[in-house]
Amino acid sequence: MKKKSLTKSQNEKWLLRLYVAGQTPRAATAFNNLKVICEAQLKDNYNIEVIDILKNPQLARDHQIIAIPTLVRKLPLPVRNIIGDLSNVGRVLSGLDLEYYNESNSR
Repeated sequence: MKKKSLTKSQNEKWLLRLYVAGQTPRAATAFNNLKVICEAQLKDNYNIEVIDILKNPQLARDHQIIAIPTLVRKLPLPVRNIIGDLSNVGRVLSGLDLEYYNESNSR
């Protein structure tokens, strides 16, 4: 069964939250990987919020973050979560539905 292409506007802003625990090498890797993916796939249509759960542990509880680093796509809906350092680009693209986003925008 083939997945349906998403119909998102090219001007739609993506809101991504990256939950980390301090300035660790793994957190830096996740942020750098995310930045590269966003620049290649979304150009200027994204905002990344980095949330350090060591500084704000209540946010981890409120947003049910159980592992770090965790990437949360808040917008566009639906909300999606990806756990890890985001080094597997194919998994990240699939998890964020970016391959379908780009396919629908290339028409």
